[in-house]
Amino acid sequence: MLQFLFALGPFYTSALVLGYLTIFFLSRRLVVDYKIRKLGGVRAPVLATNPVSGLPFMVKAGYCQTKDRLDHFYNHLFDWATPECPNCVELAFLGRVRFLMTREPEHIKTILTTKFREYGKGERFHEVWSPFLGDSIFTTDGQLWSESRALIRPMFVKERVQDLDILNKWATTLIDKLPPSGQTVDVMDLFYRMTLDVTTDFLLGDSVNSLNNPKHEFVAAFQDVQRIQMLLTILAPLRSLVPTHRYTRGIRILERFISPFIERTLSLTPDELDKKRSPSFLHNLARVTRDATVIRDQLMAVLIAGRDTTAATLSWTLYELAHYPHIYAKLRTQVLSALGSGGGGNHRAPSYDDLKRMPYLTHTLNETLRLYPAVPYNLRAALQDTSLPGGGRPGQPDIVVLEGDVVVYSTLAMQRRRDLYPPASTAGQEKFADPAVFCPERWEGWTPRPWTYVPFNGGPRICVGQNFAMTEMAFTLVRLLQRYERLEYRGDWHAQFHKAEIVGAPGHGVPVALFEAEDGEEFETGRF
Repeated sequence: MLQFLFALGPFYTSALVLGYLTIFFLSRRLVVDYKIRKLGGVRAPVLATNPVSGLPFMVKAGYCQTKDRLDHFYNHLFDWATPECPNCVELAFLGRVRFLMTREPEHIKTILTTKFREYGKGERFHEVWSPFLGDSIFTTDGQLWSESRALIRPMFVKERVQDLDILNKWATTLIDKLPPSGQTVDVMDLFYRMTLDVTTDFLLGDSVNSLNNPKHEFVAAFQDVQRIQMLLTILAPLRSLVPTHRYTRGIRILERFISPFIERTLSLTPDELDKKRSPSFLHNLARVTRDATVIRDQLMAVLIAGRDTTAATLSWTLYELAHYPHIYAKLRTQVLSALGSGGGGNHRAPSYDDLKRMPYLTHTLNETLRLYPAVPYNLRAALQDTSLPGGGRPGQPDIVVLEGDVVVYSTLAMQRRRDLYPPASTAGQEKFADPAVFCPERWEGWTPRPWTYVPFNGGPRICVGQNFAMTEMAFTLVRLLQRYERLEYRGDWHAQFHKAEIVGAPGHGVPVALFEAEDGEEFETGRF
């Protein structure tokens, strides 16, 4: 056959190959259309069905990711949507798998709850992510996923979350690293180092100690792996073209750090593990499984979830608070009235119950997560032929999703849709703030419609560490508010951008100056 093609000459060979590909993709389109009609549904608005029309979208997605404009790319896709289906579109690149891009609440609800068993991470996602996260809670479906969740859940019960010793230890270290009053610091860098220290301490019983050792190779490796992992995910059909030397090297560094902890823990007998007074996450895993690979995978998964999501949300919160001094002042007043402002022995660290009794603090974090959900993009693969509600609107035919198709959903895009919010003066308040504006007060008289606010996902896969994350963020903010009476942004407000790797973070960091209270109050770090 090859000799025959070569004998035809380059022109005829190219024409023959092009003709073959044209027939292949046309037949593929016809087969998909037939299956969809047979299942009684429709397609979402189609943007591309083959490499010729689809490759430009993929290249642009990769380019926008490297230029930190993925949010613009994603929202721009819906410019080609239709009035019947305005928030979901279809792309195909190589003919076998369709990608449905959505920002529709009803679609997210369907994926995460109504048809939970019909959607999962899928084989391709597992293949792309397994070098990093193995068979962990974030890469598996079915029984493997259930077993992973059962391993992790006990470490996030309320009794464990209420123990704030680790948070107090590292929040105190963070504040010790801040420069003198009025000097500029990138507080995002400190947040990422603090949450890494909290998470490794919580997981392993020992910390990377990156607040005191910012050049630790673990820190750089963790960032490299996440950055490249996101690119591999976006360019999944073309991932073989992505250089992965730093990715592979980074994973080896991470494993080299955690392996001694795993080995040391597995050398303990069950009786020795039971006698641990303050068992770490690792100790508790070892009580359930003696498989080092299973333990490694779960540690990696919780590490990425515990470190980056919390640090990014704290960073966005300080970024917004620096722009709205009156919100910072109102928040500080609530904290000081509840806990004291220092001096005379009044100052103390907050307890778990203290944090729950500060509604404006909760509103502030909710507002940050509304504008900046920690995981801005997510996906699910169809594990069987299934569907999504048609356009998210009553009366529209269902959108058919065939086995193997991938639904990409963006909570960032969805939670910023203006049409999902009430107009001014209709939310039980004198005025409902512009949805694009940071305004914790909106939460005092307004509750989001179901599935329009899902910063921690929902359904059976809802974030098992949600309460721990909210507690860590609230605790850290309280400690900063107790010491500093105001903060000032020292960057270019208008130049800031959303940097989406696995987690969305401020692309320019958060350069601020924090000003201590002028009455000379000392920060005290007493226990509680």
